[in-house]
Order: sequence, then structure tokens, then C-alpha cells
Amino acid sequence: MRYPASEKLEIIRTVEGSHLPTKQTLDMLGIPRSTFYRWYDLYLEDGLDGLSDKSPCPKSVWNRIPDGRRDDLIEFALKHKALTTRELAVKYTDEKRYYVSESSAYRILKEADLITAPD
Repeated sequence: MRYPASEKLEIIRTVEGSHLPTKQTLDMLGIPRSTFYRWYDLYLEDGLDGLSDKSPCPKSVWNRIPDGRRDDLIEFALKHKALTTRELAVKYTDEKRYYVSESSAYRILKEADLITAPD
């Protein structure tokens, strides 16, 4: 269950003001200790703003070939038109010292509209 920042703050205030031990108070509220302490750390760091939900934003995909490398592979493919995608991937890896699988080479070239349908 998601709690708005105001409720998180109210829970923090309740735990701080309780005469019972923290664990017992949290058990009565049904809040896991790890969750409470994460909220508490965020509150101490950033105040009420730290308690508001933040939308997840992906930074980068760990296995995505960078755009510069993609462009370089396309240029490389244009210089070596006679090679298959398998041969192109091997030659690119050998010459540029950057591994590109055959399937990635195919996908990038297909995206760039450089793969034609077989006759």
C-alpha cells in the first residue's frame, strides 16, 4: 500500500511521540521497520519533500549499444556492403575492438533500412 507524504509524516510523528518501543509501535501500525527507517532517513535528509513518491525514471539500459557506436556500425556497413551481418559483426569487432553480436548488427541495420528482403 502506498502512503502519501502527509501520512508518512504522521506515522513518523506517531512513532516519535509514542511511549512504546519503536518495534512495538510499528507492529501495531502494521508498518515494517525497514520501510519506516527508509522513510525516516528520507525525512531527515529532505524533510517532507523526501517523503513524496518519486516516479521511477530509467537512467540507461545496461546492455544497449550507444548511439555513437550504432552510427559507427552503420557507416562501417556502408563501407563493406558485400559482407553478411555475421561477417560484418566479426569484422567490426576485430577492427574497432567493440563487440557487436550478429543479431545486434542485423537489428541496427534493419532499423536503418539497410537490410533488404531476399530475392
